[in-house]
Amino acid sequence: MFIDLPRFKKGKMRYISSTHRVDEKHVDYYKIPPMDKRVLADIKGPGIIVSFWLTIASPDKAILRRAVLRAYWDGEDKPSIEVPIGDFFGSGFAQYVHYHSLPIGTTSGGYYCFFPMPFERALIEVENMSEIEIGALYYMIGYYEVDDVSDMGRFHAIWRRERFTQSGKPYVILEAKGKGHYVGTLLCMEGFNRAIGGGLGFLEGNMEIIADGELAYGSTGTEDYFLSGWYFNMGTFHAPFHGLLIKDEKNFRIMAYRFHIPDPIPFERELIVRIHHGEWDEVLADYSSVAYWYQSEPHYEFARIGKELL
Repeated sequence: MFIDLPRFKKGKMRYISSTHRVDEKHVDYYKIPPMDKRVLADIKGPGIIVSFWLTIASPDKAILRRAVLRAYWDGEDKPSIEVPIGDFFGSGFAQYVHYHSLPIGTTSGGYYCFFPMPFERALIEVENMSEIEIGALYYMIGYYEVDDVSDMGRFHAIWRRERFTQSGKPYVILEAKGKGHYVGTLLCMEGFNRAIGGGLGFLEGNMEIIADGELAYGSTGTEDYFLSGWYFNMGTFHAPFHGLLIKDEKNFRIMAYRFHIPDPIPFERELIVRIHHGEWDEVLADYSSVAYWYQSEPHYEFARIGKELL
């Protein structure tokens, strides 16, 4: 990464921000009425988004889950990114957590992403699914104009939730079809029963990443997938590629991330990412997740976010 910094760069850097003119004055933010949308960027390429920052203000204490980020690449009519803003940047449960990792983070009120996002055309929007106005949305998007992105996968991120995991069935984080590689997981888990593993018994479940019908990556427990151990017995931390952002033993809540940047998981035809909740999927809990990956288009159509899930 750093060895290439001295090399001269080709192309031009551009940026788009929320600064705009209103009555001959500069205004640095947009408001978004309830149940309305704001297009942040509509860019003709080819290009690569290389930095994305925003911050948001609303009286709605759950706005981090009720404001939904979407991105459409290359004129497609179905989003390749559809994730609540908080979850996308690593603040699940609609709960702000101050941390930084290499590709994404939330630092002193700001939210950032450095995942490269190639495109022929990029359309990025935020929808306010709250009944309360977003009073201020600030953002900056930096991208390079380049000659060709035909040999690059498109960035994808989707959010899923099961308020009650299904007995006997693993929780599915992602089902993808096409060619690509998996690069990351954010997982939020909330237990219901202290009698099972002290309320954290769901952590007995193993992660399984299945590429083209074969187990490509597995774990010996949930916390082990996040490169930790013993039910995260040493507490929260954040590192460049993995971290534990919430361990709330009173409310049986866990939030952790793992980025496969040193070890992306390739697939040629299909990918299934799933995790067991308990050793035999016997521990019922509330699970939500973000999957991050690159792939060729068109992508497999995934279930869309509705208000009932938030």
